[in-house]
Amino acid sequence: MSAALREAPWLADPVLELLEAMDRGHLQAFGLSLLPVAADCPARLRAQELFVAPRVVLAHDGQGDPRLIYANRDALRLWRRSWAAMVGLPSRLTAEPDQRPARAQALAQAQAGSQGGIRGYGGIRIDSHGRRFRLQGARIWSLRRPDGSACGQAAAFSDWWWL
Repeated sequence: MSAALREAPWLADPVLELLEAMDRGHLQAFGLSLLPVAADCPARLRAQELFVAPRVVLAHDGQGDPRLIYANRDALRLWRRSWAAMVGLPSRLTAEPDQRPARAQALAQAQAGSQGGIRGYGGIRIDSHGRRFRLQGARIWSLRRPDGSACGQAAAFSDWWWL
């Protein structure tokens, strides 16, 4: 199949299911939908709108060394990676080694919270070329299965700048 005819990876069925978990967790943690279109819109439209939303959105799985399972267009641009290079990357590698303990603490705090999320997180990250940037005002929340159990975490932010 030619590259022009391949489906965008963020529209694949497993990602559509993931977006529902991301939205469910965001709704529980913050009382509002993550997705920028109505809940009754088709799943593929909702996925496309989140992919092009004007904010960074990332998610990682719930494994011991979590790997990224979602990155929207702004995340891919900020970290200067393709979908194939970003999705599957251990999420700890988005931060420099000296920043990882603070990152891990924020993730644990979001996981432990009664609502499954935190607001106002800030930290320093590093892109694929070693360029550092600071983010602020991030929301971090737990991904939720339909039964309510956690299956990973996600983050969203709009405010960042190069250092």
